[in-house]
Amino acid sequence: MTQRKTVDDLFVHMLSDIYNAEKQLTRALAKLARSVSDPQLSEAFRTHLEETHGQVERIDQVVEKTGIRLKRIKCVAMEGLIEEGADLIEEIEKGPVLDAGLVAAAQKVEHYEIAAYGSLCAIGKQLGQTEAVELLKATLEEEKATDLKLTEFAEKAGNQKAREHK
Repeated sequence: MTQRKTVDDLFVHMLSDIYNAEKQLTRALAKLARSVSDPQLSEAFRTHLEETHGQVERIDQVVEKTGIRLKRIKCVAMEGLIEEGADLIEEIEKGPVLDAGLVAAAQKVEHYEIAAYGSLCAIGKQLGQTEAVELLKATLEEEKATDLKLTEFAEKAGNQKAREHK
């Protein structure tokens, strides 16, 4: 078990955790893009996959700039969130209802990431990790923007189509 005795230890653990989360997400987003019926939603998932690759690269930059050694840990929170999406894909026929469910599942992921990056920024600031915080803030803003796009999809198209689908 990883020891977290100091705020520095906590920062390294949290950074390691979100790094693993992003890696897991890169594998899941392609499946989401293939599983939805709405072409715009599929494109949104593919676009976020590209952003996620960039977010992994940013964490690599944080590691390079700070000299931090990431821990090899599995983000069980992301694993659970991805599993929820996989369950939806197995249980619901491809179409508007599945699309609505996957939007909700994707928003859960975004909210987790927003919380993780927000906390990392706050702790990084306390530690004086200015360069790391700037990189992490860029990712935080991308996650917030993705959440807004998903909300717009749910409100304008996705859930209306799902409601009409009987």
